[in-house]
Amino acid sequence: MDPQFWLKRWQEGATGFHMTRVTPLLAKYWPSLDLPAGGRVLVPLCGKSLDMVWLAAQGYQVLGVELAPLAVEQFFEEQGLDPAQHDSPMGRHYVAGQIEIICGDIFDVDRPTLASCVGAYDRGALVALPAPMRAKYVDHVYGQLDPAYRGMLLTLEYDQAAMDGPPFSVSGHEVRELFGKHSRVSILDQMDIIEKEPKFAQRGLKYLDSVAWRLDGNAS
Repeated sequence: MDPQFWLKRWQEGATGFHMTRVTPLLAKYWPSLDLPAGGRVLVPLCGKSLDMVWLAAQGYQVLGVELAPLAVEQFFEEQGLDPAQHDSPMGRHYVAGQIEIICGDIFDVDRPTLASCVGAYDRGALVALPAPMRAKYVDHVYGQLDPAYRGMLLTLEYDQAAMDGPPFSVSGHEVRELFGKHSRVSILDQMDIIEKEPKFAQRGLKYLDSVAWRLDGNAS
């Protein structure tokens, strides 16, 4: 996906993917991961997600990565936070309390930074990427996290022929193929949410499955 696509979406306010509440599946299932408080949790392609605030409130150190400067600036402004800033080869770092966001490309985040993360929460990253980019993304990110990491992945399944993404449909078979080299995956929750998402029905979808996955590094 061309980075300019996402930068333009934020500039135009075309951010229907942003939720104005904490994701219910996160609040419901994250505690089951039993990840010790104080650990660092990666939130890739984080936008200005309120899920980061929730994770920080549970005692985690949150590391978001977001390409769009506008999204990062809006996050801290809306949370009433005045972050310290510094630059690195990975991008501009914004740090306030337990939340750090790197404004840059996820593929520029280096191995030591990823390896420092013992948790990962992916609500909108994998489904935002077209099929040719997904393996590169999963290998770069999840293949370099702490080997004993635990995390959650949220995906959508629908008839891709009926609607163009993003968000893209990612099948269970593909999830298992993508993560199989370095992670164990299991389904936490799956339900058809098309009745709750009329905008997708209007685009021609007959079903829209929301799937929550548990991820465990092979060393966990």
